[in-house]
Amino acid sequence: MELKQIMARSKSGIVDIKLGGYQPASSVHNRAAEILKIELTDRVGDDVNFQIDGNMTLSSGIKAFDLPKLVESGNLSMCYFASSYLADRVPEVAIFDMPFVIGSRQKFYQALDGELGKLFEEKFLNEMGVRILAFWDNGLRHLSNRVREIRSPLDCEKLKIRSMNSEIHKEFFSLLGFEPVYIDVADLVAQVKSGEIDAQENPLTNTYNFGTYKYHRYITLTGHFFGTALLMVNESIYGGWSSEIKMAMGESVKVATQKQRSFAEAEDEQILKLLDDCDNIVTTLSPKELEGFKTAVKPLVYLYRRTLGDHLFSLVE
Repeated sequence: MELKQIMARSKSGIVDIKLGGYQPASSVHNRAAEILKIELTDRVGDDVNFQIDGNMTLSSGIKAFDLPKLVESGNLSMCYFASSYLADRVPEVAIFDMPFVIGSRQKFYQALDGELGKLFEEKFLNEMGVRILAFWDNGLRHLSNRVREIRSPLDCEKLKIRSMNSEIHKEFFSLLGFEPVYIDVADLVAQVKSGEIDAQENPLTNTYNFGTYKYHRYITLTGHFFGTALLMVNESIYGGWSSEIKMAMGESVKVATQKQRSFAEAEDEQILKLLDDCDNIVTTLSPKELEGFKTAVKPLVYLYRRTLGDHLFSLVE
């Protein structure tokens, strides 16, 4: 599909804003996007035509990986997007993908809403020309597979696992004994269903809402990464908004972000209960078993601690 078909059409006197995503309508991100739309409309009325295309991989055949590029080029006003894909542009976001490093959800939120968040707002503005409006909870990531229960890195040996297009993720899986294969999220379910890959990892909300749990009987609650989704807007587009719209957007984003985070936390518990009613084996690791995973990936954490610096780690540990 040509980019001009994706772009929102401006109407006389009305500001068109289009937010793109890559998840099902029921996802915590798209539910928060709907709240953002309601809040913004309440504040500005008909001055803004706010559109949401929450799953552009289906509606437009776009790879999820391309969403930030569309925002960067101005062909899409806004999107939410997993930070993991963007370490090649802003290396410091690698902190979000350091295995077993994030201390707690609340510590993470405090960092994102404080010093760490300000650092990334500046970095993304300078490197990509996009403004970060909020940091959404992208969830603790856990393993699922179709072959066997996983309780140690030895259980991961030779299993082919889907990986994001991220060098950190690929190295992490390799250290655990997996064979990582890059697959875009748009193709994930088909690859899981066909058995082309043995394993995948995602927040529980994705594992359930994407339906991968139907084909992967074994789920291990490793909580290895705690990711964030960046809610971003093209800076030039943002600069064209009136001060009233900017203020209304800021206030609306705050409300939507609080809701998104509460959705994410609550949904983890809800999905665990749902999985209990299915034919899945959900494994909770003992402290000793979890330590085995942490030990296996220490070289990766050590390398990035040297690269990123102790201060950045101190903000999230």
